[in-house]
Amino acid sequence: MLKSFFKPNTIEAGCDEAGRGCLAGPVFAAAVILPPDFSNPDLNDSKVLTHKQRFALREIILKNALDYSVQQVSNQEIDKINILNASILGMHKAVAALQKVKPELILVDGNRFKPYLGISHQCIVKGDSIYMSIAAASILAKTYRDEYMENIHYDFPEYGWLKNKGYPTKEHRLAIQEHGITPFHRLTYRLNDTQLKMF
Repeated sequence: MLKSFFKPNTIEAGCDEAGRGCLAGPVFAAAVILPPDFSNPDLNDSKVLTHKQRFALREIILKNALDYSVQQVSNQEIDKINILNASILGMHKAVAALQKVKPELILVDGNRFKPYLGISHQCIVKGDSIYMSIAAASILAKTYRDEYMENIHYDFPEYGWLKNKGYPTKEHRLAIQEHGITPFHRLTYRLNDTQLKMF
């Protein structure tokens, strides 16, 4: 069972992102404030859950959260400011979009963040496998991003985004070599892998 809070008697917003390592598409970020007594034995880091588990938990999170927000930063913006800054920007946008409850502490998955509006923050490596609010944010960011990539897949089916969600699979890299890039590809990423030149 994950931990309910980092600091007792504090309104905490868990933050996480999805899609940092992708070659295409936006990075998504979420902020979630859970009730102090919230508990779910299945809640965990989105990466260790199945597709079905993630979407089932998403419904529970949306129903029970005191407040939540999911935001995105485009591939064009990622190319302008780099993926680290884009991920942090996405989390800032997610916190800014919280409308019902203002957090007193932001719990961030990872080890890098920039202060936001004077709200205290705590970076926690692998926080999505330790704290429920961060795990909830990881699930929202992941599921909403997956849906986005599945939708744009139908405009560019050659790249296999329905399956790879924009990550650098062999299929995705081969499709870039054969068909070129799309408006959704991140131009500052290494889109061609030299290891594939033998194919």
